[in-house]
Amino acid sequence: MTISTLLQSLHAGQFDAQLTRLGCLAPRDLPAARRRAAEAVAGFQQTFGKTDSDSAELFSAPGRTEICGNHTDHQHGRVLAAAVNLDFLACAAPNSDGVIRFLSKGWPMTVVDLKDLEPQEEERETTASLIRGMAAQAAAKGYAVSGFDAYALSDVLPGSGLSSSAACEILLGVILNHLFCGDSFHAVAIAQMGQVAENVYFGKPSGLMDQMASSVGGAVAIDFADPKHPQVQPVQVDLAAQGYALCIIDSGASHADLTAEYASIPSEMKAAAAFFGKEHLQQVREEQILENLPALRKAAGDRAVLRALHFFADDRRVAQETEALKEGRFEDFLTLVRESGFSSWTMLQNVAVTGAVAQQEVAVALAVAQRLLKGRGACRVHGGGFAGTIQAFVPLDMLAEFCAGVEKALQPGCCHVLSIRPVGGAVLYV
Repeated sequence: MTISTLLQSLHAGQFDAQLTRLGCLAPRDLPAARRRAAEAVAGFQQTFGKTDSDSAELFSAPGRTEICGNHTDHQHGRVLAAAVNLDFLACAAPNSDGVIRFLSKGWPMTVVDLKDLEPQEEERETTASLIRGMAAQAAAKGYAVSGFDAYALSDVLPGSGLSSSAACEILLGVILNHLFCGDSFHAVAIAQMGQVAENVYFGKPSGLMDQMASSVGGAVAIDFADPKHPQVQPVQVDLAAQGYALCIIDSGASHADLTAEYASIPSEMKAAAAFFGKEHLQQVREEQILENLPALRKAAGDRAVLRALHFFADDRRVAQETEALKEGRFEDFLTLVRESGFSSWTMLQNVAVTGAVAQQEVAVALAVAQRLLKGRGACRVHGGGFAGTIQAFVPLDMLAEFCAGVEKALQPGCCHVLSIRPVGGAVLYV
C-alpha cells in the first residue's frame, strides 16, 4: 500500500488488533504502539527519500526467551522457549537496484550488493553477513531477490540473551519471503535460514532454538533430533493466571568478544560425543558417559564431561517442564527451572568467563535475585550465558519489591518485565 494509506490506517486504528497481539498490549498502550509504527514509516521515508505515494509495508520479528534447554539445541536435543513482546519493527519496500539497504535506528546504514552471495570474511560478526546469508538462501531456492530498502526500530535489548541477532534474521527472512517469495516459506523454514546465516555467514556456531522461537511465536517445545525437520509443539503458558511475571535482568556485562567462550560449549560436547564415534550427544546414551568416565575424562577433559552430563539432564527437563505446564503443575515447573539454573552454573559452566575472578556479573545477578525471591519463584542464567542477562519467574505480589531490590543492587533500569508474545515473525496487514 502507499505510505499515505499506511499512515492513515495506523492513525485510524486499523492495525490495532495486530499491534496488540505483537506487543501483548493493554488498550492504554496502543497510542504508543501506533506512534512507534508511524516512527518506523517516517524513518523509512526520510532515510530513503520516499514520497507519500510510494509503497511500503510493516514487518515485525520478536526476541525470544529460553525457558529450558540451555545449550541443548546444537546437540540435537530439546528446548522450551518463547517469543517475547520486544521486537524488531521495520518499514520496507523492494527496490530494483540489486542491493539491500538496511538501517536500524541508532546504527550505521548497512548496504549489501546481491551480485555476490558468498560468505565474506570481512563481514563476519556483522549485520551485513546476516543480510547476505538470508538473501543467499532465498536466491538458492529459486527466487529472484532484486533488493529492498528497510528502516528498523528495535527494543530487543542488545546483549540481553533475548537474541536480537535471531530477531534480525527472522525480520529479514519475513521481508524477503513477503517481497520476493510469495510468502511461500513457513516459519520453520525461515528459522532454518536464520541458523545458516548465523553459522555460515556471521560465524557463530549457534543452534536453532533462537531462530525457531522468534519465527514461530508463543511458547514452544522443540525437539531437534532431526534438525532438518524439528518437531515443534505449542505450549500454553499464562504466567499472570499463575500469579507470576517473567523478568529479564541485565547483569551489566557485555557479550562482546565472547564468541570463543560460546564456541567452546558445542566443541566440548561434540568432543565427548566423538569419543563414542558420534557427532552429537543426542546420539549417545547418558549411561555410556558414566560407564566410560575414566577414559572419557582423559580423552575430552573434565569440563567436557560435565557439559555432556548437563546436556542429558537439561534435555530431560524440557520434557518434564512441558508436561508440568500442560498439567498446571506450576510449582513443579518452578522447581525444574531452579534445577536447570543450578546445572548451568555448576556443570555447563556458562555463568562466568573462564578464569574470571574480579568480574562475575551474571553470578552476582543470580545471587541477588535468589536472595530477593526468598525461596519463592525461580531464577537461572538466560540464553548463551557468560554475560548479559538472567531470567526470573517472580510472584506478582512481590514484583515491585523484587524489581526495586534488583535495580538498587545492580543498576537502575536493569529489570525488565516481559510477556510471552503469541505471534512470531509477521507482516502487518490492515
